Amino acid sequence: MTEPWEPTTPGVLKLPSGRLIRGRALRRPLPTGPTPEFAVHLLGKQPPEVPWEARWLRWPDFRLPGNRAEARAVLGEAWERAAFGRVEVACGGGRGRTGTALACVAVLDGVPADRAVDFVRRDYDTRAVETPWQRRFVLRFAQL
Repeated sequence: MTEPWEPTTPGVLKLPSGRLIRGRALRRPLPTGPTPEFAVHLLGKQPPEVPWEARWLRWPDFRLPGNRAEARAVLGEAWERAAFGRVEVACGGGRGRTGTALACVAVLDGVPADRAVDFVRRDYDTRAVETPWQRRFVLRFAQL
């Protein structure tokens, strides 16, 4: 079993189940400390290679994922893997797409969809989930 994220580390979100998942900005340097074992990169174009396992979810800045079924599957995999390993979700700035994805993962963890954005804004970043359509995406995520 791998050492989990430290719950007090900046960017680490503790889900109600106790799972820990890190959100971050890819435009910033990699934080010091342990590296992820699995990452979901939310970008409009192919991200650079990383030395850990990663999935790319095509998701342009300020928009929504191009393939919603794929988004559901990839974020579901992130939630599952967070039970036993270090998982991170990252976009360019670490707020809009990352916050939206973290709110969707929170829904998978049992947070009611109408409270997931507030949960992420309270426990991850007060400016997470930047657009009205990202908020609607979270509200509808459980039905994907």
